[in-house]
Amino acid sequence: MKKSYCPIDTFINVFKGKRKATIILHLFQGDKRYNKLAKLLPDISERMLTKQLKELETDGLIKRTVFPEVPPRVEYSLTDLGREIHPVLKGMYKGGMLFEKVIEDYQG
Repeated sequence: MKKSYCPIDTFINVFKGKRKATIILHLFQGDKRYNKLAKLLPDISERMLTKQLKELETDGLIKRTVFPEVPPRVEYSLTDLGREIHPVLKGMYKGGMLFEKVIEDYQG
């Protein structure tokens, strides 16, 4: 995470990347294993999902827990920061729905 000139830019820079905000929204509904997240996000490759998860973990938004089992089980969950940012992402989701309606109305 790198501080920008403007806090809005800092926020956008953290969430730049394929489906980072969507990952946070899914994890707000509960902890998820990697395979479950991959099924919820079928439009991105496994390589890209792994990259986004690592970046979100590095930025302190999610936590990766490895359970000492055979085979190893890995779960992803939100940190306190990840839970705190949820209302902002939910607002962005609602804003996106408004824009999608405008686009549909314009095209229809």
